[in-house]
Amino acid sequence: MSLNELNRQDPAIGALIALEESRQFYTAKLIPSENYASLAVLEASGSVLTNKYSEGYPRKRYYEGQQVIDPVEELAIARAKAVFGADHANVQPYSGSPANLAMYTALIPRDAENKRILGLGLPAGGHLTHGWKVSATSRFFDFAHYGVDPVSHRLDYAAIAAQAREFKPALIVAGATAYPRVIDFAKFAEIASEVGALLVTDMAHIAGLVAGGAHPSPIPHSAAVSTTTHKTLRGPRGGMILCRAEHAQAIDKAVFPGLQGGPHNHTTAALAVALHEAATPEFRAYAQAVVDNSRALAESLMRHGLQVITGGSDNHLVLFSTMPLGATGKIAAKAMDAAGLEANFNSIPFDPQPPMNPSGVRIGTPALTSRGLGLAHMEQVGAWIARAIAGRDDPAEIARIRGEVYELMEQFPPPGFAKPYPPRQP
Repeated sequence: MSLNELNRQDPAIGALIALEESRQFYTAKLIPSENYASLAVLEASGSVLTNKYSEGYPRKRYYEGQQVIDPVEELAIARAKAVFGADHANVQPYSGSPANLAMYTALIPRDAENKRILGLGLPAGGHLTHGWKVSATSRFFDFAHYGVDPVSHRLDYAAIAAQAREFKPALIVAGATAYPRVIDFAKFAEIASEVGALLVTDMAHIAGLVAGGAHPSPIPHSAAVSTTTHKTLRGPRGGMILCRAEHAQAIDKAVFPGLQGGPHNHTTAALAVALHEAATPEFRAYAQAVVDNSRALAESLMRHGLQVITGGSDNHLVLFSTMPLGATGKIAAKAMDAAGLEANFNSIPFDPQPPMNPSGVRIGTPALTSRGLGLAHMEQVGAWIARAIAGRDDPAEIARIRGEVYELMEQFPPPGFAKPYPPRQP
């Protein structure tokens, strides 16, 4: 997008954005929660809709001048319901974290005696907002956490069911932020039904895969489903809640006025664009390619001596231990970043290392797939990762890898980048 006026008004910020454009263009974006929004999504997100305040919901606002905003939000809602097959959609959450809190608040009334929620623990791949002790969600509800099998590192549904019978939660949360396998939502629904709980799902990471038919949908099995709108969905940074009709009023009240003020209308418009894109055959092909690439990348890492958690991947995400190469996850991630391979260090199940210097690295294929990289490239990416970690103390090797990465990325311009493409930075 043109930055002519920004560069005139504030050249310092303009220069920093130009640097970030170059970094995103030439590096291999491997963080599984990141992606590239299309130019259409970026244009909607940067539009004059950011100027308008719109507390309330369509046709029920507290501000005048909503003649355009109401149809924008209604279009986003209709598209969300159609793409995901949901009864109701709230497209106002600012991000996935407040969406989760709103979902819990809506489905567990303030005066409820049972405020117990069972979710996946952070060390096993859950999210902070699944009730981890440092999250505000843990202040308002009584959380217990299930884990994964100590050998396979996969969800053990029999163990989860046994824990649910003992804990007797009001809600069970399915979904993860660092789990590389398909989640059996039907099985989770059976467990919830048996103990008299409602099932809710956080599908922030896999929303695009669900939309594209490359992962089973939680919608038929869940009372409510939260998600972010970027990641695999390739939209703007925002959140959304989908739910059954019987919970629509409670969900809407929990979002506004429960937790938020006016929605970010420019983000709502950008989400509507992303949902329009997600309804196309091209997006379905993209979602399947993300999964195929992730499986191939996991196999490449294993061939190059890295320990892949659960032995592979069948979604968009790969979690691997860096310890076989003698490096902690933090050291490995920093070496990869210097080599042009952007990832994040991450705990692995039963990690003996502390969270700020764990044993693993988390990577994914949504962004590389958006650029058009395919199965033939995943072997090379896996080799680069292993080389970067092994050569972490060799500046010349790191520079060689970075040059090779830049050369390949230059051949696959990312969505959202209009010509002329940015120059390489040193």
